[in-house]
Amino acid sequence: MDPRQADLSGATELVELFLLGEAPTLTRAEVAAAAGVPLPVAMELWRLLGFPHAADDEVAFTSADVTALEQTRDLMQLGVLSEDRQSALVRTWGRSFARLAEWQTALLADVALERPGDAADEVAALTGEVMPRVEQLQSYIWRRHLANAASRLLTVDSPGQPAATMAVCFIDIVGYTARSKELSEQELVGWVEEFEARCTGLVVDHGGRLIKTLGDAVLFVCDDPVGAAEVALAATERGADPEDSFPAVRAGLAYGDVVARLGDVFGPTVNIASRLTTIAKPGAVLVDEGAAEALTGGYSLARIRRTSVKGYSRLQPWVLRRVES
Repeated sequence: MDPRQADLSGATELVELFLLGEAPTLTRAEVAAAAGVPLPVAMELWRLLGFPHAADDEVAFTSADVTALEQTRDLMQLGVLSEDRQSALVRTWGRSFARLAEWQTALLADVALERPGDAADEVAALTGEVMPRVEQLQSYIWRRHLANAASRLLTVDSPGQPAATMAVCFIDIVGYTARSKELSEQELVGWVEEFEARCTGLVVDHGGRLIKTLGDAVLFVCDDPVGAAEVALAATERGADPEDSFPAVRAGLAYGDVVARLGDVFGPTVNIASRLTTIAKPGAVLVDEGAAEALTGGYSLARIRRTSVKGYSRLQPWVLRRVES
C-alpha cells in the first residue's frame, strides 16, 4: 500500500461537501416530512437504492435529499413509479450508480496518489476539476442511449411491450480460472478490461448491444442474427490467433423471443444461449435451432449430438463456421 494511502481520509469531508453541495443538517424523519413522503416509504426507497442505514437521530441528509424525495413522489403520482415498477427500477438505479461511484472514486484516489503533493489535497482538487465534467458526460451519454432506445422501441408495432425476437450470445473466456491464478491483481484487471473493451467494440461494430459483462464472459444481443454470428466468429478467430492478445473463447448463440427489462434480458432464449456456451469446445460457436434456421448464406452448420443440460433434457446444438472460399 502506498504510504500516503491513509492520508486520503483527510479528503473525505471536503469531497462530501463538494458532492452534496452543503453540510448535512437533516435527519431522515425531517427529510421525509419536508418532502411530504411517509417515512416508511422514504426508508424503503433508500434501502432499494443501497444507501447506508441512518439512525433516527443521525444528521446525514441535506436539502438535495428533500428535492430527490419530492421528485420521486411526483413520479409515483404520475404513475411512472407504480408499485410493480418501483422496486426493480429503483434497485437498478442504485446498483448501477453504486458500481460507477466505486470505480470513479478508486480512479480519483489512484490519480491523486500518483501526484507529488499532499494526497488529500490532490483528491479534493481533482474532485472539483473532474466531477462536474463527469456529471455532464454521464448526462450526455444517458441522453444519447435514451434517444437510441426510443428510436428502437417506440417505432415497433407494439411499443412498450418487453418481448422481442432477437439473437442472444454469450462469449466466455476459456481457462479463465487457471489464467487468473497466474496474474497479479493489477494484471488480471487489465486483462479482463481489455477483453471487455475489445468485445464491446466488436458488438457495437456489428449493430449489437452489450447487456452486461461477467468478468470472464460478456452477454450481448443483436436484432439481426447475422450480426451476432459475426461477433461470435470474430471473437473465436481472434482467440485462436497466437499473435493476438485476445484470449481463447467459446460462444453460445440463440435466436428467439426475449424479454427485455431494465437493461437486462430474460427468457428461454437467454437460457439456451448460456447452456450452449457451457458445452461449447474452446474456439467453437454453438447455435440453437432458431439461429440455425435464420443463418443461411456464408455459414456452414454442423449438427452435433443432442445434449442434456440444466433445464433442457435434449438440447440440439449446431456448430457454426464460416464457409471456406
